[in-house]
Amino acid sequence: MSHVVLVDPYAPARGLPPAFLAAGYPCVRLQSTEDVPQVYRGPLDLSDYVTNVVHRGDIGDTVRQLSAYDPVAVITGSELGVELADEISEFMGLATNGTKLSAARRDKFEMIERVAEAGLRTPRQVHVTDEAELRAWHREIGGRIVVKPLRSAAGDGVTFCDGPDQSAAALAGIMGRENIFSLPNHGVVAQEYLVGAEYIVNTVSRAGRHHVTDIWGSGRLSANGITDLLVESVLVEADAPGVDALTAYAFAVLDALGIRFGPAHLEIKMTPDGPCLVEVGARISGGELPYFADEAIGESQLDWTVDCYVRPERFDARCGAPYRLKHHFAWSALVSPYRGTLNSYRGIEQIEALPSLRAARILVEPGNAIQPTVNDLTYPLTVTLHHASDGVLQRDLNTIRYLDGAGFYDVDHYQQNG
Repeated sequence: MSHVVLVDPYAPARGLPPAFLAAGYPCVRLQSTEDVPQVYRGPLDLSDYVTNVVHRGDIGDTVRQLSAYDPVAVITGSELGVELADEISEFMGLATNGTKLSAARRDKFEMIERVAEAGLRTPRQVHVTDEAELRAWHREIGGRIVVKPLRSAAGDGVTFCDGPDQSAAALAGIMGRENIFSLPNHGVVAQEYLVGAEYIVNTVSRAGRHHVTDIWGSGRLSANGITDLLVESVLVEADAPGVDALTAYAFAVLDALGIRFGPAHLEIKMTPDGPCLVEVGARISGGELPYFADEAIGESQLDWTVDCYVRPERFDARCGAPYRLKHHFAWSALVSPYRGTLNSYRGIEQIEALPSLRAARILVEPGNAIQPTVNDLTYPLTVTLHHASDGVLQRDLNTIRYLDGAGFYDVDHYQQNG
């Protein structure tokens, strides 16, 4: 029997094995590192896989082990596995994005350089390891900049800096630790801060033909010393104003980075000068977005990825058709300003009574420690909403923002985070 190999299928990729199995292709799990990154450690559940292969640095040995399962596709399941999936799929002569631009699909500096070389709008940037160089560049650029690790994900280490002192502190903090994948940071990329609304464009490609599966508008605010903290993702209708420009730009970025097969997750800002890339992941979208899209649209990157690799005729017949919403959908995160012991959420019953409420997910239970929200890993509570009326959805999102804040949290032994 032929199989599909999934490289590092952490978190969001959990839906791929059952989706491929339903199409008649069981999955082999391939681990690109001998040790699982700290953020993903826990009991290894192989119930959706026929086996787990651990890559130990010898590509020939890994290919020999995989060949026993007659792979029809080798696909990354997370950011960490992009380069190994490229290498093995190319080595085995399968559908592949190839290795020529693998580094540009992972290294956030090389990524922007490559897109700029293709003549597309990109932020000004510099790759630095030296504090003096970063300070000088920030003084030259002026205003606010963004400093982030070269190879990470989930907002890890992303810091908005309004002056050289802040930039230097961000550099020191990044260089002095491992990234979210438990790998050392060997440098940072500093980029100009882009002004404009941010969008997520999720795609799947086959043989260079690109398809948009879902687009999300990102809601952000400044809190706890963090500029542009992500607090909302709202599913955008396929015919909404500006979508055509976003789509054309996204497809040009995919071409520039050599993403010809499989899913991609693009973060793009719509600036006064038009779309401009923040970054790209050559893999399925993070968080729960594929599963939210499936609920709201009826299909997602999961289905299109299966079509891309094992049902190509179905992909080709439908590629380019705009998605249609069954109902409007949004995700919202609450923002804790406190550090201490959480007693309760005041007014949570008002959130639970919202007409568009789908689910409230408590990440910090009363009685446990709570900390100021500064990234994707420190939300105390998230909410999903869906409704036939976009107006009702927007009103309920606004109500959540009104309820959230210092008065929402009953906390002992706390200090306010400024």
